[in-house]
Amino acid sequence: MIAALADAVAVELGATVSGAESAGAAPNPALRTAFVDVLGPSPSEVLRDLDGPAVVVPAFLASGYHVYQDVPREVAESGHPSVAVTAAMGPDPALTRIMAVRLRAAGWRPGDAVVFAAAGSSDARARRDVRRAAGMLAEQLGAPVRIAYVATGTPRVPEVVTALRDSGAERVFIASYLLAHGLFHQRLHVAGADGVAEPIGVHPAVVRLIADRYRTAARDLVRVR
Repeated sequence: MIAALADAVAVELGATVSGAESAGAAPNPALRTAFVDVLGPSPSEVLRDLDGPAVVVPAFLASGYHVYQDVPREVAESGHPSVAVTAAMGPDPALTRIMAVRLRAAGWRPGDAVVFAAAGSSDARARRDVRRAAGMLAEQLGAPVRIAYVATGTPRVPEVVTALRDSGAERVFIASYLLAHGLFHQRLHVAGADGVAEPIGVHPAVVRLIADRYRTAARDLVRVR
């Protein structure tokens, strides 16, 4: 999914993936992918391979340990002299609108209960971002939204689904605050809800969001040079 998202952002920016340029074409910004966890290459490895100014866009839906600790550490370890780091992807109104569309496509109707399902984090700042995102979705839907977590933190998604049913909710739907399909999203389908919205995914609005983060940071880099 990350590869597909990178390809879509590259098209939006008129960029080249992995630095490859078409013969005779004017130079375009190169778009690289990096990972701060298990997979590679790491941001520091990618940055060490770049000559000019660079913009790092953290593809996270909330700003927790990875955004506040891992990414700055990777940038520092790279030794790259000109790097701008943007805000994380979420929370953002564009993501809220996508979640509302996904929820309605799953069968949600006004009056149905909503569980806002996030991966979870031990970082209080990330949990604060999740609360903001859930509040934005509640406002978008004009309906209450209950937060639950898939992996880290409480309450867990099945617990909240059960609690809503016990309180009288006839139908319960899960809004997935996840970027892609995978193990976490699979868990939502066995949580006992009447429907599960698709993850946010490679939506045009997500592509524009990342591209806009890049453009703003790139302009700022140019001004300070």
